[in-house]
Amino acid sequence: MISKEENILFAAEKLFAEKGFEGTSTREIAKAANVNISMISYYFGSKEKLYEKLVEYRMNEGQFFSKDILERTDINDWQKIEKIVDQFAGRVRHHKCFYRIMQREQLHTQNPHIVDFLKQTKIGFISMYSKILESGLKKGIFTKNPPIYLLHSTVSGTLFYASNAKEMYKEFLNNTDDEEVFDHIYYTELNTHIKYLLKDLLGYEENK
Repeated sequence: MISKEENILFAAEKLFAEKGFEGTSTREIAKAANVNISMISYYFGSKEKLYEKLVEYRMNEGQFFSKDILERTDINDWQKIEKIVDQFAGRVRHHKCFYRIMQREQLHTQNPHIVDFLKQTKIGFISMYSKILESGLKKGIFTKNPPIYLLHSTVSGTLFYASNAKEMYKEFLNNTDDEEVFDHIYYTELNTHIKYLLKDLLGYEENK
């Protein structure tokens, strides 16, 4: 069961992804969420605050999970990297609307609150990769020390580009599978590809 507040957030998310922030009205959000328009003011105060709350909600979901991975002692540093990639790829796959919004925001946002929140979130992820890399180098799990910002860019850039280009690749491959079937195959291969890249960048040898 989701709360009324989450119901409004998820309805707004789909509309923001489709129409953009400026192109979406509070009336449309209320209709999509099947609530009275006054509920948006009650829970969020304004469309701007609703938008900010959506960004925080989705970004915090990912960060909380990633922090749990960082603190685990039952897996090694490469396995932590694998789990982060699995989680990130899964989120991009299952929250397409939100990541479409985020890619637009990184290019066009003028909301200082969101600009700062996105920056702090990125710094948090880069810091997390840095801690895992430092630990893995000390233990001899990794033999290479790539620039940490490029490591993060390799993961996020590859995921976002491939996600946006999925329909084009489906057409190029003349793939006639059901959308859900192709989606599963596509993201599984994408996930594996990113891990191959990271193994090379980090100098990780599985059977070492």
